[in-house]
Amino acid sequence: MTPSPRSIAQATDNNDGGAPHWQRNLIVCVFGSFTTIVAMTLLLPFLPLYVEHLGVTDHAAIVQWSGIAFGATFFSAALVAPLWGRLADLYGRKLMLIRSSLGMAVAMSLIGMAHNVWQLAALRLLAGLLGGYASGSTVLVATQTPKGRTGWALGVLASGIMAGNLVGPLIGGILPPLIGIRQTFFAAGAAIFVAFLATAFLIREAPRPPRSAGSSKQRQQGAWASVDDRRPAVAMLVTGLLLMVANMSIEPIITVYVAQLVSVQHVTMVAGFVMSGAALGSILSASRLGKLADRVGHWNVIVGCLAVAAVLLIPQAYVTAAWQLIVLRFLMGLALGGLLPCIASVIRHNVPDRVAGTLLGYSTSSQYAGQVVGPLLGGFVGGHLGMRAVFLGTCVLMAGGALYNRTVQRGRALARAATDNR
Repeated sequence: MTPSPRSIAQATDNNDGGAPHWQRNLIVCVFGSFTTIVAMTLLLPFLPLYVEHLGVTDHAAIVQWSGIAFGATFFSAALVAPLWGRLADLYGRKLMLIRSSLGMAVAMSLIGMAHNVWQLAALRLLAGLLGGYASGSTVLVATQTPKGRTGWALGVLASGIMAGNLVGPLIGGILPPLIGIRQTFFAAGAAIFVAFLATAFLIREAPRPPRSAGSSKQRQQGAWASVDDRRPAVAMLVTGLLLMVANMSIEPIITVYVAQLVSVQHVTMVAGFVMSGAALGSILSASRLGKLADRVGHWNVIVGCLAVAAVLLIPQAYVTAAWQLIVLRFLMGLALGGLLPCIASVIRHNVPDRVAGTLLGYSTSSQYAGQVVGPLLGGFVGGHLGMRAVFLGTCVLMAGGALYNRTVQRGRALARAATDNR
C-alpha cells in the first residue's frame, strides 16, 4: 500500500524532532496564550475607574495606583519566568501550562472580588507569579515542533500573543458598561478556565527521556554550563530586550507627539491608531516571517528585521501628518513581527533540549525588562532631549542590535569553517 502524502509529511516531521501531536498542541497553545494575554490587558481602559471604585479619591493617587496595579503583573512575571522554564525542563512543559492556566483563572476571579487597592495590587502580583502561559507555550511549541517548522509555528503563536495584546483593551472597553467591572474579571477567569480544560485534555507532550546520573550532574551545574557556545543565547537575550524597547519607547510620548499633528478632539483616537498599528503589523507578519526564516535562516531574518526597523524609525521623527506616523508604525510592526519567533528558534537550535525551557525563560524575562526600560527610557529622553530624539535614539539601538547579531553570526560561521578545515 502506497503511503499518503500526509503520512509521509508526518513521518518527516517526527524524524525532524517533532512530537506526533505538535499541530494540535500549537492550536491549544495559541488559544490559551490569546486568552490569558487578553485577561492581563483588558483592564487597561477601566483600571482607573476600578481603583476609584475601591476607595481611592485623589486624582494623583488614582494615577499612581493604576500604574502600580498594571505593572505589578509584568514585574512578578519577569522575576519567575526563568524558574517556570527550569521547572518545565525538569517536570514537563504541559504541567507548567496546566499550573499557569488554573492559577490565572483563580487569580483573575479573585481580582474581581478585591475590596481595596492594596488587595488589587497584591492580586495583580499573584497573577504574574502564577501566570506565564504564553512563555510556557513558547517553550512547549519550540521543543515539540519539528525543527524545520519551528519558525512558522512560533510565528503563529506570536501572532496569537500579539492579538491578545491588541484585543484585550478593546474587550476591556466594551464589557464593563454591559456587565460591570467585577463581572468582567469573572468572565475573564471563566475564559481562562476553558483554556485550562483544553490544555489538560488536548495537549500531548512527547515522552521525556529518562534521567541519568550524567544529566543530574549537568542540571546541578546550571543551564548556562550546559551550553557549549553561549553567544547565540546571549545575542537573543539582547535582541529580545531591544525588541521591547523599540515597541515601548514611544508609549510615554505618543499622545503628546500626536497632539502636534492633529486637533485636540482627535488626539486620543489617533494615538490609539498609532499604538495599534505596530501590533497589527506584527500580527500579520509573524507567521510569514517565521516561515521565511525556516527557509533562509533565522539569524538572517533577525538581522534584516532589526535593520529595516532602524531605517523606519528615522522618518517617524520627521512626520508632518498623523497618517504618516500610523503607516510607518504599521510597517515597523511588519518588520518586528519576525523577531519573537526567530529569537525562540535560535535558542532552541543552539542549546540542549534539557535546558531549553530555562533559557527561553531568561529570554522572556529580558523581554519583560524591555517593557519596563522602554517607557522609562522614552519618557526620560523625550522630556530632556525632545521627542525626535526618542525615535533617533531607538534607531541607533536597533542598528547596533543588527550589527551585533551580524557579528555573532559571522563569528560562528568562521569558527565552523575553521573546524571543518582541520
